Amino acid sequence: MNLLDVDDLARYLKLRKQTIYNWLNQRKITGIKVGGVWRFDKKEVDKWLRSQARRAVRRPS
Repeated sequence: MNLLDVDDLARYLKLRKQTIYNWLNQRKITGIKVGGVWRFDKKEVDKWLRSQARRAVRRPS
């Protein structure tokens, strides 16, 4: 399992860390807290990204 912390995930997605925290609070993404630090499974993040891309394609313009 390849785990990312908030810094890693923000870099990976090219977003600000605050955006990651906002998404966590809004339950747009899920993670686990280990020792007070949020962790994200990279495979799950990639799966979530694919699902978001599919949703974007299906939306009528």
